[in-house]
Amino acid sequence: MTADAKTDGRFYFEDVQVGVVQHYGRYEVTREEVMEFAGKYDPQPFHLDDEAAAQTHFGKLSASGWHTAAMVMRMMVDNFQAIKQAGLGSPGVDKLEWPRPVFPGDILRCEAITKSKRRSKSRPEMGLLDGEVKAFNQNDECVLIMESVGLIEVRDPSAPIED
Repeated sequence: MTADAKTDGRFYFEDVQVGVVQHYGRYEVTREEVMEFAGKYDPQPFHLDDEAAAQTHFGKLSASGWHTAAMVMRMMVDNFQAIKQAGLGSPGVDKLEWPRPVFPGDILRCEAITKSKRRSKSRPEMGLLDGEVKAFNQNDECVLIMESVGLIEVRDPSAPIED
């Protein structure tokens, strides 16, 4: 490490271990939040009305998939803050699936794995993490699968980039 490399206690690209599963988060889904989110962003009847939802394949009021993604994002950010990750955002999501619905009363948690990592050749201060996040309800049923690339700060940008 060079003299100007960062040693501030944050979690950088160099600290990420490929293949290690992280377990984090606890999010209690409330009826009020399901309806508030749906009312603003996804006003479909099965997210807003018990009787209408009972007539669908959901059978009861369910959270929007976009709300599920937002709840997962909240747990991810809380985890990043807890470990002091030197995150730089993401250029996008490659895959987003909702294999099961989320209902009021569910308690969600996340598992994340970094599948690969690489340094940016054009931006040596930045690393890219290919990862997968899965969210589960209290019955260990998967309710969300997301694959994306995350950007993270490199502790020592002057270190050689490995091919």
